[in-house]
Amino acid sequence: MSIERINPPALYDGAPHGLSHATIDHDTGLVFVSGQVDWDREYQVRHTTLAEQTEGAARNLIAVLEAAGSSVEQILQLRVYVRGEIGEHLETVAPILVRHLGLPRPALTGIGVASLASPDTLVEIEAVAKRRAQNV
Repeated sequence: MSIERINPPALYDGAPHGLSHATIDHDTGLVFVSGQVDWDREYQVRHTTLAEQTEGAARNLIAVLEAAGSSVEQILQLRVYVRGEIGEHLETVAPILVRHLGLPRPALTGIGVASLASPDTLVEIEAVAKRRAQNV
């Protein structure tokens, strides 16, 4: 199995937390993206509202996908973890995801949780995608 770890230099270093931002399985062409949050390079939450954090996490997700040779169009599955009751936050989160993901829409699961990576983190987005077809 040929595996590659992806850690875009523009994002925070995941190594101290035991993670890579993404892992590519070159045998299958699948990209597994770790949960993306709205953190800066110093592990600080950049924004305080759920809407702003969802925007930031989506931008980080896109950056990781691009670094892995993929894109939002290649997402197969998306999991969105929101602190609190998920049903109370769909009206905030869903339009932002639709704007960033466009069509076609991936399989998506929304999960309400009691806590995330830090006390100020309100949303985390993880994905499974495939790599873009490579010109041979």
